[in-house]
Amino acid sequence: MPSSSSRRVVLFDADGVLVDSHHGYRSVWDRWSALHGLDPVAVLAATPARRPVDTIAEVAPHLDPDEEHARLVELVAALPDAFPVFPDAAPLLSRLPADGWAVVTSGDAASVRARLTAGALPVPAVLVDGRSVARGKPDPEGYLLAASLLRVAPVDCVVVEDAPAGVEAARSAGMRVLALTTSHPAADLRAADVVVGSLTEAQPLLLRWVGRTAARA
Repeated sequence: MPSSSSRRVVLFDADGVLVDSHHGYRSVWDRWSALHGLDPVAVLAATPARRPVDTIAEVAPHLDPDEEHARLVELVAALPDAFPVFPDAAPLLSRLPADGWAVVTSGDAASVRARLTAGALPVPAVLVDGRSVARGKPDPEGYLLAASLLRVAPVDCVVVEDAPAGVEAARSAGMRVLALTTSHPAADLRAADVVVGSLTEAQPLLLRWVGRTAARA
């Protein structure tokens, strides 16, 4: 994955990339669906990489998205141990320069910071969340904002994603994409430049991208 600049950065999605949240959010959305008599399978299919308010607007346009988002926050708070970080995130983040990475999430910045801190992971200086943008993924706005805040060009960013909507957002931003099969099969992520199974597999590729050598065993 060559680049034109001496300074290159990594932009991480949070859920499904740094935070092992798939099962936790499935429980939350299942409970929310039951409250409103909605098909939980259809609701869950509309959630990956998207802001909660956008999912609510699609699957339940008759409901107030802000009120229901607040309800979802309460449901998440009732499951404090359901959102652990991936154990292979720490070795990777410890090798990246402080100004060489950021997080772009469709979720809430405070929740992401809390989960990173609880998992003993560093919190990046740049964290773009769903409230930071007018249009969520698959729109590229969040990734372009992160690049701007880091003062790098899109071509000098590689995005780590786990969902098709996130891959689409990164590609639309003109960025390279490394996808993880933590929540979707590889066939759903074929628009990415590289598809691997975990951050452990991604680490040597990402360290080379930012000009760091791989960690010794």
